[in-house]
Formats: sequence, C-alpha cells, structure tokens
Amino acid sequence: MKALQKFLDWGGTRKDVALLVLSGLSLLLSIFHPLPLPFDAAWVAIVLCGVPIVLEAVIGLVTEFDIKADVLVSIALIASVIIGEDFAAGEVAFIMQLGGLLEDLTVARARAGIERLVKLTPRTARVLREGKETILPAEQVQVGDRLRVLPGETIPVDGTILSGQTSINQAVMTGESLPVDLGPGDPVSSGTVNQFGAFEMEASRVGEDSSIQRMIRLVQSADAGKAKIVGLADRWATWIVVIALTAAAVTWAVTGEIIRAVTILVVFCPCALVLATPTAIMAAIGNATKHGFLVREGDALERLSKVSHITFDKTGTLTFGRPQVVQVKSLDAALSPSQLYAWAAGAEARSEHPLGKAIVRCYQEAGHPQLPEPEDFQMLPGRGVRAQVQGTHVLAGNPALLREAGVALSPQAEQAAGEFLSQGCTVVYLAADGKLAGFLALADTLRPDAAQTIAQVKAAGVTPVLLTGDHQEAAQAIARQLGIGQVKWSCLPQDKLDIIDGYQGRGQPVCMIGDGINDAPALKKAQVGIAMGGIGSDIAVDAADIALVNDDIRQVPHLLRLAKRMMAVIQCNLSFSMGLNFLAILLAITGILNPVVGALVHNAGSVVVIVHSAFLLRFRGVKKAG
Repeated sequence: MKALQKFLDWGGTRKDVALLVLSGLSLLLSIFHPLPLPFDAAWVAIVLCGVPIVLEAVIGLVTEFDIKADVLVSIALIASVIIGEDFAAGEVAFIMQLGGLLEDLTVARARAGIERLVKLTPRTARVLREGKETILPAEQVQVGDRLRVLPGETIPVDGTILSGQTSINQAVMTGESLPVDLGPGDPVSSGTVNQFGAFEMEASRVGEDSSIQRMIRLVQSADAGKAKIVGLADRWATWIVVIALTAAAVTWAVTGEIIRAVTILVVFCPCALVLATPTAIMAAIGNATKHGFLVREGDALERLSKVSHITFDKTGTLTFGRPQVVQVKSLDAALSPSQLYAWAAGAEARSEHPLGKAIVRCYQEAGHPQLPEPEDFQMLPGRGVRAQVQGTHVLAGNPALLREAGVALSPQAEQAAGEFLSQGCTVVYLAADGKLAGFLALADTLRPDAAQTIAQVKAAGVTPVLLTGDHQEAAQAIARQLGIGQVKWSCLPQDKLDIIDGYQGRGQPVCMIGDGINDAPALKKAQVGIAMGGIGSDIAVDAADIALVNDDIRQVPHLLRLAKRMMAVIQCNLSFSMGLNFLAILLAITGILNPVVGALVHNAGSVVVIVHSAFLLRFRGVKKAG
C-alpha cells in the first residue's frame, strides 16, 4: 500500500497537467482514428487518469473503509472496460482527473507562520548573579532571576521592572503601534521590545510559561481545531454508490441487458457534481484576486459565506497605525498654539521615540519644513525629552516628567487633556522655562473609508465587532465614530481567541480581520482569517486564509457578497448536475442511452457547470449603503 501511495503522490500539479494533456489527445485519437494504432487510444486515458483513481479508491476502502466518489467512478471504469466501451471509460477518467486537478489548485500552500513566530522567541538573556552579568540561553532563566535588558533588545521572559525607566513596544502582544512608558513595579512580557532605556527586572514566568511561548501554542491549537470542509460529492458518495449499484442491478435483472446496467454506472458518475464546487471556487478566487485579495485556502470563500460576525482589529486595519497630531492646546493666553507647536517640534527633533517622530512629521507636513534647532537635547526614557529651543527651556513628555521638574498640572489642564484622553488620544505635555505651557494630543487616525466599509458590511448581513488593545474609553470612542455596536477593549491574544471561540461556540461563525503578530492566534481560530497584506506582519499573513494585498478595506464587503454569490452558483451547479444525472439514468434504463452517449451527456453537463461558474469572474457585488 505504501508503494501505491507514493505513486499517487508523485509529481504534484505538473504531473497532473501532463497526464490530462496526454489523455485528452488520446481521446481525440480514439474518436477520429487519424493513425492506425494496434489498440484503442482511449486506453492511454484509462491508464494515465483511470488507474490512479482506482488505486485511490482501493486504498481508501482497504485502509479506512472510506467510500468516496472515486469508488463509483472505479466501478464504472471497470464495468465499461469489461464490456469493451473503452472510450466511455477513458472519457469518465479524464473528466474526474480534471475535477481532481481543479480541487488541488484550490488547496492552500504550505504556511510557515508558526515557524516565523518561533523565530521571535528571544535566544539569550542577560542574567545578574552575584553582581556579575552573564549571557545565558533564554530557556535557562529561572523564576526569581534578576535580568538586565538594554535598549533595542527583546525581553526574554515575563517579569517585573525593578529599576530603570523605559519605553516598551508591545505590538507583538497588544497590536498597538505606540510604545508604552514603564518604570519600577510595572510588568513586562517576553517577546516585546525595549526601545529606550536600560532596566533591570525580576523573572516571574519563564520557558513554556512565558507570554511568547503561550501565543505560539495558541496559534498551533487554533489551527489544529479548525475543521476542513469536505467536498459534497464525497459526503454523498456512500448514497450515490448504493443507489447506482441498486439501479444497475435491478435494470440488469429485469432487462437482462448488461449494457444498460453499465450505462447507468457511467451516467451516475458524479463528473459534473465533482466539478460544481471547484470551478465556482476558482472563478470566485479569480474575481477576488482582481479586487486585491490573495485567497490562500481553497475552501476559504465557502467558509466566508457562512459567517455572521466580522471582528476587526483596530490598529492598522481600521486605522492607519501611525499617530497624527490632532490638537495643539495652549494653556497660556500669551502663547499661541503655533509657537507651542514649534517648540514641541524643535524639542523632539532629535528624539527616537515614535511620538516624538510623529510630532516632527506632522509639523513638517503642516507646512513648516524648517525645524527650530534644539540645543542641550536630552532624552529621558519613559518620561520625555528636554531641550533648549529658540532660547526657551522646553520639557515635552508625560506628567511624571513635569513632576520631576516641579511643574504642576492645574485642574483646568487636567480637564482639558482628559477630554482627549477619553477619546483615545495620547497627550504630550509641554512646559516652557519651568511653567506649564500646554499640550499636544495625538491619535491613530481612522482610514477615511472605514465608516463606509462598516456600513456596507452591515448591509451585507454581517455584524461588525471591534477588538482592540486600547482602553475602554478609546475603544468606545472609535466604535461610535464607525457605527460599530459591539466592541471589546484591552484585548490580549488570548482574549481575542476566547471572544471568537465564544461567538463560534454559540453557532455564530466569525471572520477575523487583523494585521499584527498578536492577531495570528485569532486569525487561525476564526472560521476565516483575513490579514492586511501590505502593512501586516508576515506572521499574520501566514496565519490567515486570505490576504488583502493592497490594504484597501473597502473591498471587504465585495468579498462577503462574492462568497455568498459563489455558494449560490455552487448550489445551482449541484442541482443541475444531480437533475441531469437522474434524467440520464431514466434514459439509460429505457435503453435510449448507451455508455458512449452517456459519457458525452456527462461531458456536456460538465461544460455547462464550467460556463456557469465562469460568470463569477465578472461578478460585482458591492452596493452603496443606504
């Protein structure tokens, strides 16, 4: 059996195409007889396309007693050969091999998402023992060990900061693009990146218990738990075989004509039935490709047609994933917002912090290409910056920086800043010459087409849900702007997984759309995962079933409608093919059809199915939301 299986697996798609070309040519030779051959040319198709089908059926029956569509095909092939109807046997084998090739072309390519995720795992750690720093493999770190983490390094284990101020990029865990300022007593997670400032920490969870290792296991378990859809012809195979054999046996017994029985077996071969699904899927995939989608799983659109909810990650999906200055607020009547903005941009001109870079970028984009030149610049990790700008001593940072400098925040300032904080903004406070001057509010801006996309998703009959690592006020503010009624905030990878699992456990299949490494487990767990292919991480794309190559989320409603239209085409194809089969059986029982004509009827039915599926290539399904 192993030798037979190796034969069946040899060569892949190129082998199948070569076999089909040779078989097709042999069938033409069998019809027109242009060459004097010592045997019927249809035998080439029987051997090249029919033998693998028979072997596959035998292996399935012997090893697993698994009755699939290839069992009936094998019976029809053998019966046709026995009574000398070689062309009918070759034609049926050719059509079935063509259907198998189309199904193979829609199967997903091998993915390396988990391997990429494993590569994020830190290899080494700086362990402090007896006052000495030793670099050890990360798996040798023990709970309670004291570690030092330098700027730019990945945190090797979970733990708590003991000393030092820092900014941590937590995108791998929360998906949020902005770093978080942390200090003594704050927890840190393995896999996150220390951007600014060295610190020392105490290990609390190591090895397999660390956050990055738990996320790897989440991706693996979610992938293993996703059920694959079985082809309809295979699901009905047992009944088809029983009905076909019964009809053939009864006809033979009543009429005494074996040719009628064989004709029944030939016309009952599920040729059009096998082609009904893969031809529609391939046409729909072609349509999706024209709209910027790379469909990586053959049955992804079939699964997408059944979803009731779409869970959107916020950062990078509904937003651009980069902060913008949305407000410059002066708290000094003698100080103009433009002057405050210039001081802030000058102070941040040499900053490596993403917020500082955002302030400088937005200042220049606002029509100020020339930055004020800072002097005595100093970066204070976890707090902000200080510099001399245009003769003024400027502080730009968080409240902790102002407190250290003895600058108090007035109740009026806290109230004004609180309005922006409640909307999900990040506030950078400024002090000039030791006095509070004002603040800048920065926010991750929504894509201009996000609200329209959400409206069209609703119009397509699917409920949108917002999943984000933001705090409650920011998440709810974004949801209100987009018109999303269901929102979940402060989500870590496990939380997103649990939320999706909860929906699907209640019989509400979910489509997840995300872009970050932290979205990978949820993309795997969902009925369908769609990754933002342009700005998304490679790991998110590898974990998803579909990638949106150009990040144009306006195309998502089209994909939803396309998936539903595809299923309608498949159902129509199936109904037509089954109806044609039963009509052909009645004609075969009465003797009107013989095996060759029956095979040609199947051929015609297959052509109708293919042409009907091809209309999906031109489908345009997005409607304007009303």
